[in-house]
Amino acid sequence: MEQNEEEFRVKTPRGRETIGVLQQRLGSSRMRVTCLDGKTRVCRIPGRLKRKMWLREGDIVLVEPWELGGDEKGDVIYKYKQTQVEWLKRKGYIKGIEDIEEF
Repeated sequence: MEQNEEEFRVKTPRGRETIGVLQQRLGSSRMRVTCLDGKTRVCRIPGRLKRKMWLREGDIVLVEPWELGGDEKGDVIYKYKQTQVEWLKRKGYIKGIEDIEEF
């Protein structure tokens, strides 16, 4: 029998990283992200990812809070695809995002 389900690796939060939902684009690679730890941060896209990562409101992202001012600021280090978001929901990593519409 052939398996229909693809095997893929999903980046999960490690250490201080948290998952968040992009709420608003602020311009100049900055955005307002509501994180699962209950905080709203103004995040930026680091220079090495600026050309590779295109984000829209409602996207699920991985946020790394800053060392100083980590409750208000952070970096967006990864954008999840729709299949990865579904996997995260099944595995229980995303519990507080059920009320937010899918993409």
